[in-house]
Amino acid sequence: MFETLREILASKLKVAPGLITEEATREEAELDSLAVVELSMLLEKEYGITISDDELMEAENIGEMARMMAERRPAAA
Repeated sequence: MFETLREILASKLKVAPGLITEEATREEAELDSLAVVELSMLLEKEYGITISDDELMEAENIGEMARMMAERRPAAA
């Protein structure tokens, strides 16, 4: 899911790809609270993954956000 998250952050939220690593914190990736809210909505709308912006804000790093996505993605039908 990390590659999916990287793509979303780079293409939709305009985060510089060089800033997106699994170890990067939100601050290091320049994700402010508004971007996190937008990410939460994008995940729900486009991927059917429900993660609140509060949960994303509490993630220690980008890798943890990707793990949350993997845990919550809908099972393939």
